[in-house]
Amino acid sequence: MAKTIELKLKEGDVAPKFTVATSGGGKISLADYKGQNVILYFYPKDDTPGCTKEACAFRDDFAQFKKKGAVVFGVSPDSVKSHDKFVEKFKLPFTLLADEDKKIVEAYGVWGEKTFMGRKYLGVYRVTFLIGPDGKIKKIWPTVKPEEHAAEVLAALA
Repeated sequence: MAKTIELKLKEGDVAPKFTVATSGGGKISLADYKGQNVILYFYPKDDTPGCTKEACAFRDDFAQFKKKGAVVFGVSPDSVKSHDKFVEKFKLPFTLLADEDKKIVEAYGVWGEKTFMGRKYLGVYRVTFLIGPDGKIKKIWPTVKPEEHAAEVLAALA
């Protein structure tokens, strides 16, 4: 069961800026999306069970997000190459951000100690941020159920 984490950012804060390599070999900056709702969902690892469920849920609702004028980005410390395979395997219509140096996960406070089967390790917390057109954080989901989450985010855009 996901434990609630203590986030360093809160709703109303200005979202930390970043520029990063993306799936498909591109590069984006958060600033490029000023004036739009940006969904930044952080996930631990490409092509693992929970992360795949979450990515596929965003994929399945992608047309609705687009209709509401929102852009969706998945963020993990995986490489561009890993992201490209994940995108291709599951036909993901949105961009994945390759945060290999962990600057984004650290800026958003979603990198920290986790426990799995009694073993402690550092990893990415499954947290989602909705960044408004003004660049401020409108909503944060600190605990996420992978298969239901995209629908929750969609509802918040209404």
